[in-house]
Amino acid sequence: MIKLLGSVKHVAKSTVLNNRNGNSYSYSALFLSPSATGSSSLHRLNLSAKDVVASLRDWFKPPSNALLDRIFTILSSQDQAARDDASSRHAADLALSHLNIHLSEAFVLQVLSYGRRSSIDVLSCLKFFDWAGHQPGFHHTRATFHAIFKILSKAKLMPLMFEFLQDFMMHRCIHRVRFYETLVMGYALAGKPGMALQLFGRMRFQGIDLDSFAYHVLLNALVDERCFDAADMVAQQISMRGFEDDITCSILVKCWCKQNKLEEAEAYLRSLVESRKPVNGHAVSIVVNALCKGNRFKHAATLLEEFTELNVPLEHAYGIWLHNVVQLGRLNWSLDFINSKKLLNKDVPCLFRYNILALRLLREYRLNELYDLLIEMEKDGISPDKITMNVVLCFFCKAGMVDVAIELYNSRSELGLSLNSTAYSHLINNLCSSGVIDEAYHVLRNSIHEGYFPSKKIFTILADALCREGKLDKIKELVILSLEQKFRPCYAVYDMFIVALCKANRVEDAYLLHGELSRLNKYMLHETYFHLIHGFCKSNRGDIAATLLLEMQERDHKPNRKLFRDVICCLCDMQRPENQFFKLLEMQLSHFEPSSCIFNYFIAGAGHAKKPELAREVFEMMQRSGITPSQRSDILMLLSYLKSGRISDALNFFNDVRQRRRAGRKLYSSIVVGLCKADKVSYALNFMREMRNNNLLPSMECYELLIQSLCKKESYGLAVSLVNELEKTRGYITSFIGNVFILHSLKTEKLHAAWVQFVELQDETSDISLLGQVIGIFSGCIEANQDIENLEEIIAKCFPLDVYTYNILLRKITESKVDRAFELYDCICKKGYEPNRWTYDIIIHALLRKGRRDEAQRWLEEMFEKGFDLTEGTKLLI
Repeated sequence: MIKLLGSVKHVAKSTVLNNRNGNSYSYSALFLSPSATGSSSLHRLNLSAKDVVASLRDWFKPPSNALLDRIFTILSSQDQAARDDASSRHAADLALSHLNIHLSEAFVLQVLSYGRRSSIDVLSCLKFFDWAGHQPGFHHTRATFHAIFKILSKAKLMPLMFEFLQDFMMHRCIHRVRFYETLVMGYALAGKPGMALQLFGRMRFQGIDLDSFAYHVLLNALVDERCFDAADMVAQQISMRGFEDDITCSILVKCWCKQNKLEEAEAYLRSLVESRKPVNGHAVSIVVNALCKGNRFKHAATLLEEFTELNVPLEHAYGIWLHNVVQLGRLNWSLDFINSKKLLNKDVPCLFRYNILALRLLREYRLNELYDLLIEMEKDGISPDKITMNVVLCFFCKAGMVDVAIELYNSRSELGLSLNSTAYSHLINNLCSSGVIDEAYHVLRNSIHEGYFPSKKIFTILADALCREGKLDKIKELVILSLEQKFRPCYAVYDMFIVALCKANRVEDAYLLHGELSRLNKYMLHETYFHLIHGFCKSNRGDIAATLLLEMQERDHKPNRKLFRDVICCLCDMQRPENQFFKLLEMQLSHFEPSSCIFNYFIAGAGHAKKPELAREVFEMMQRSGITPSQRSDILMLLSYLKSGRISDALNFFNDVRQRRRAGRKLYSSIVVGLCKADKVSYALNFMREMRNNNLLPSMECYELLIQSLCKKESYGLAVSLVNELEKTRGYITSFIGNVFILHSLKTEKLHAAWVQFVELQDETSDISLLGQVIGIFSGCIEANQDIENLEEIIAKCFPLDVYTYNILLRKITESKVDRAFELYDCICKKGYEPNRWTYDIIIHALLRKGRRDEAQRWLEEMFEKGFDLTEGTKLLI
């Protein structure tokens, strides 16, 4: 393994793309040749994915046994020839006889154990059992019967097991094993505890009793089948006969855990300590697993600490805890918790230490160090467990070697690899990223069969990919499969697929799934209704959207204003919009008590759809219904005129309102804002003056939009006077206004010229004067220290900086020195701001303009990872 994987390490180091900080990416390069991927580099080294996986086989798999391998090769060749062909069975019997096997109970148990551990065909194990039973001088024992029963039970081949037991009963005379004991164990393991108890009662009636081994098999089966009263009775019998041992302890603990009596289970373990009896580490692992299933990870870790200090062997228990943590996606929490408790400083199992370190390196994307750690484990002879194997698979995914990862996945049965949800998510995500959608679909199907539902994000990624390729039948298959498995999250899965279909503009299929949910008397989530209704609105199917809106309300989900507005706008775009509009209004009024809220929704919707006549009709209908229009109703009606460009109607309505009631600050602010958005700046200025004359303080939005509108028209003098007024009345200006000014100062010197005319009347120490200095610097009219910290400090004295401010600052800096943009980017992140699309676009645009394409490519990959896309102007430079 070490020699072969040395080449893999070289590939992982040299071919995985680095981002600007040297971290790894699995994205294909836009500016590099496609051959620079991990998989193609493996081919250049004459390594196939099979070679890499083969190198892991010796470490993952326990040592093989040539004789046992030969036995199962013979048995499997019979399967391939013909299962019921007498000649092939005779040939297999003859081949086994030629091996000169010395049959004994120990050897038969070894063969069956090897077959079960190696995931070999169950029927091969059964054939060997049958062959051994027919050999002269050998008779099956209770232990060998128990072994084959466990194999059949684990494979869930119950019909075959019942047939086996019936055959055993019919041939009682030829078996030398204890007859009733074997039947009790068989039916117990077959999931028929009632039948097992009947046979046990018949034994006791005849004066026959079970031995310790059979008692424990029966007790364990009763607990597994939740027959707790019967289990208590059998446990008493075990105690009376002095059969109690560490196995009894484990089964009793499992019994309490299955009844959710975790406190009793813990108390029992502590009582063993107090009475100086040995504590079984397996029993502790059962409690730990139950606590984890109940999302009580901290308590489980505390229990591990407690029994670690008592020198109880807990390697399995630590593995259980870590497996559950990873399975539920709580890895980050677990690593922080382990650090806070300094758990690794205590006497914890060696494998647990290695796994924790491996998971930390995987999380931090330190792939080379992770590789070195795995090699160290192999050198030191530390056998991997399920966590380690999953880390290895995730390593190949993150290193961009998805073909190796899928080969490892396909060999999971042979290697004993059982994937957890984290590994499934990494694998599915990488397969989707590589365009291997069908393979990702099959992996997801298998994960559902094995009881793992990947995260919502992974489900959405695959669903979107399947939708893009038109493979809706596969999506439906996944939904049906999840329902058949009767998993608790199956209805959430339905919602995930409906949302994914809606996002892929497949609303008809989503509606069919919704119908399936309704037939099952299960209803969609609030968010899912939103997606489905929006989907039909986008498809111009307002009639279905309106039906879903009403259904949503009947399910006690409250739609917001925007959803109502979107549905109404969609209805207004259909044929005969008036009929559709009033039909929905009638349905709302008939299902719910008429209120100003309902009428307001329709006034707002009609206004947004630029149907002011419909809005006016609803407004008058509200008055006829005896409901006095509220100030909110007046504002919505006013805005409906303004949005439609009916300025004269808006002004007339405003005057009508003033006749009915005193026009307040909100009404004035609404007309000022509406006029600004309608590009009627002169009207807006007049109403601002009217507000001040009436001793009403304009809202900050009035100032913001009016100043923005004036700057667009290059009426910088008026804009400056408004800023001065705002500084005097409020004492500050907002980030929005400050950003508008510095953005325009980047474009033209006219703003600074207007400022110069005004600034002489101002106090030089005021914020307004400082803003003029910033405008001068950004327009290039004032020479100043271009140091980032200096610019930040000056701007901060004028108004609070936000990410938009930093983006403008980024544009200013990249005009001269691109490298300083990286410094500013790091500064943005350190201050807690989240870089947005414009942040990345500005940097990439500047790099491309300077011909630094490799650097631009790395930033572009990071941008895509965040879900952003380039602006059209920057795309032209690629």
